[in-house]
Amino acid sequence: MKKFLFAITLVFPTLLFSQIFNPVEWEFSKEDLGGGEYELVFKASIEDGWYLYSQFVEDDGPLPTTCTFFESDGYELIGTTQEGEPKQEYDPNFDMVLSYFTNEALFSQKVKAISSDSKVDGELMFMVCDATQCLPPEYVDFSFTLGSASEQVETKVVDDEESAPSLNLVSADTEEPENESSNRKGMWSIFFIAFLSGFAALLTPCVFPMIPMTVSYFTKQSKSRAKGISNAIFYGISIVIIYVGLGVGVSAAFGPEVLNSMATNAYFNIAFFVLLVVFAASFLGAFDLTLPHSWINKADKASDRGGFIGIFFMALVLALVSFSCTGPIVGTLLVEAASGGSYLGPIIGMLGFSLAIALPFALFAAFPGWLNSLPQSGGWLNSVKVVLGFLELALAFKFLSNADLVWQTHLLEREVFIAIWIIIFAFLTMYLLGIFKLAHDSDLKYVSVGRLFTAVITGMFTVYMIPGLWGAPLKIINAFPPPMHYSESPYGVGFTQGGGSTISHSEEEGQHLGPQGIMVFHDYDKGIAHAKKVGLPIMIDFTGWACVNCRKMEEQVWSNSEVKRILTEDVVLISLYVDERTPLAENEQYETTIAGKKKKVRTVGDKWTVLQAETYKTNSQPYYVILDHDENQLGASANYQDYGKVDLFKTWLQEGVAEFYQ
Repeated sequence: MKKFLFAITLVFPTLLFSQIFNPVEWEFSKEDLGGGEYELVFKASIEDGWYLYSQFVEDDGPLPTTCTFFESDGYELIGTTQEGEPKQEYDPNFDMVLSYFTNEALFSQKVKAISSDSKVDGELMFMVCDATQCLPPEYVDFSFTLGSASEQVETKVVDDEESAPSLNLVSADTEEPENESSNRKGMWSIFFIAFLSGFAALLTPCVFPMIPMTVSYFTKQSKSRAKGISNAIFYGISIVIIYVGLGVGVSAAFGPEVLNSMATNAYFNIAFFVLLVVFAASFLGAFDLTLPHSWINKADKASDRGGFIGIFFMALVLALVSFSCTGPIVGTLLVEAASGGSYLGPIIGMLGFSLAIALPFALFAAFPGWLNSLPQSGGWLNSVKVVLGFLELALAFKFLSNADLVWQTHLLEREVFIAIWIIIFAFLTMYLLGIFKLAHDSDLKYVSVGRLFTAVITGMFTVYMIPGLWGAPLKIINAFPPPMHYSESPYGVGFTQGGGSTISHSEEEGQHLGPQGIMVFHDYDKGIAHAKKVGLPIMIDFTGWACVNCRKMEEQVWSNSEVKRILTEDVVLISLYVDERTPLAENEQYETTIAGKKKKVRTVGDKWTVLQAETYKTNSQPYYVILDHDENQLGASANYQDYGKVDLFKTWLQEGVAEFYQ
């Protein structure tokens, strides 16, 4: 009975997904703008649950939609291809903000006709996904005749199965709230981190002493306690206005397009690295960051006016005077929030930061007796700055790593990054324990309980990272170091791809290092030949370089120790990338028909797409099958929607391997 139920769980998804998906319909039209100019319109109607990527997706992400116009003397392009407003969402698998369209996407291009009845020919290339699967990139040919009033468009592609790769079965009503929820979570994360950073800024020597001084001023100079409280509250509101205004200014100055490019633009990331190193050096005592004295003097003079205007300028004076301590924190927050790609990020970040700064002034004004409970100013305030300096320095290398990944220079691979963090946090631990001190530190007579607890935490974190040099995944900090495959030794320091690894079948010609350090073939025939040689079953992995959901499976399921062992030792893994753009030799290119539609086979990826579609009657990825040496399928295919069901995938593997030996 148990085996019967298991078979049902496998066969039902197989029946459900063994189909050629066609989630996109294209319509082409044109509009006569006069003067020989036309606007060409490309409209994509997208089925519920699917999404089409924007033109503006950074390198190393999913394939963007691209519109290619074939050269002709009969027309000239005016500007670039425009698109509607896409949705945006941070994707941790690619560590970038992805822009995409649901339900409908509009693209347009202005052209000028040079001769009468001139033609504009070209092709659209696009890729679509849903919540659990992606389709290979497809091409749609288009042709417009300019200057012809009798027809609007020569080519109209509707329900083009060849051109519409598709992914999963999640309805728009389900998917869109998930995306909105993810965006909300991202904003809440920015707010929470910024709020904690604001409290950290309070504990610096530039801000902390200002709390009792400022609150005492309001309570003593006001005619009544109520007036003192209201003035302090307005003072706090002014602080919020000033910092939120800074966030608005950053968003307005850069704009959403620039903010979206920050996450993966190498030059931005290098600039952020340098900026954070400067901030860290300032916190560590190398120098003080100060603003021009004329700014402070003018704001201080304006604060003498009295009333709400005077209070506002008092808040501005605080922001300017405390810049040497708050500036690096604010700058780091703005960098992090802006590189997230959302124009709301810097605004939300500054709201959280300023609320944490402003709250104590309002609370202590309402309850002045609490001032007596505040700890005395002293050397501990400078220690807070130093700790923040170490954290700034560690964060700086995240941005340098981003630039290294974009350029693929391999100068800051995973082992080097982890080693740098180990050194930084080891020095931080020693500093907290008083093993050494910096120039501006006072003598440490003893280690306080709070300092000792903090040292224990940073020391534990340092020790936790050390196994990462030997290939440990370090899931706690997974978002910071480069991915596992971006390593000098993907199996860990001291191991190589050859005999030092735990692979049971030796590396062969055509075998490559794949996800999770598993050796894979990318050539079908070479993989089959090797499987026959070593006497192991074959697992075919239809995947894509730009397949978001394939990365999820590899990160969340293949990382399981037993799944990884089976893929490494018990099968020969052949990963066929349907979006591999390497062109086939001219004599290998051909045209075929899939689900009644013509398909041009001109790249290696097209070849694997056709193999999957013709053999297994589906075009979605990820998609897995197990074969024997005669290329007969063992058991059912696997296309799992729930990436948390590691046991289901593991059992499927075990059943397929067992059937091979029966």
